[in-house]
Amino acid sequence: MNEQQIENMRKARNDMTRFLMTYKFALDEMNTKLMILKEEFQHFHDYNPIEHIKSRIKSPESIYKKLIRKKLPVTLDSIQKNIHDIVGFRIVCSFSSDIYLLSEMIQNQKDITLVTCKDYIKHPKPNGYQSLHLIVTVPVYMSDREEHVHVELQIRTVAMDFWASLEHKIYYKYSKAIPENLLAELKETAKIANDLDNRMEKLHRAVQHIKEQDMQENEDDMNMVNINEERFHLPMSMLQSFVSKEEDE
Repeated sequence: MNEQQIENMRKARNDMTRFLMTYKFALDEMNTKLMILKEEFQHFHDYNPIEHIKSRIKSPESIYKKLIRKKLPVTLDSIQKNIHDIVGFRIVCSFSSDIYLLSEMIQNQKDITLVTCKDYIKHPKPNGYQSLHLIVTVPVYMSDREEHVHVELQIRTVAMDFWASLEHKIYYKYSKAIPENLLAELKETAKIANDLDNRMEKLHRAVQHIKEQDMQENEDDMNMVNINEERFHLPMSMLQSFVSKEEDE
């Protein structure tokens, strides 16, 4: 390559780096939002609906292969308009009801815009796969502009994630047709996972009901708050002032 070609290649690399940085910032932004929801729920409901979160950014090679496969132009503008899963999150919840609760909490945030929603829980894929897929946009504030970046969220239960992970391993890099009897067996295991989800959900609700009936506030904990893994004393007179103000209103 001559000097001009080298310079053009260097510019293209820098443009791609700057472009992907916006997706890295979008990942950071969404991760912060999820961590806040997780911690808030733990504090005020004594329960955490999120078991764990995995996130990733597609590599340039994966993006390029997807453009070629879809016969799309290999440009930054084409990537931005057509590839909406460069940033991906897999959010694993405890119970099926947590999935829709979390989805609602995410969508209720004013700076998040829902682009698409595919509910593979109510409408499983033919092989039995279940998950809730959301494509949303989140704002990223750069020094010279504001970008609304697409983020894919896959929300599922532990049982759904267990099934999907093993299904992927079983058929990883296997491009031939799967025999019908094996497909039927795979779908049956998905039904078993779904039955397990439903039974655990019922147990969870039953125990929660018992907890609510037995719950009595411990006076020793009445004036203590836990923030950022630290325990703080809350003056009783301060609490009484808040109560008095609310009663006056």
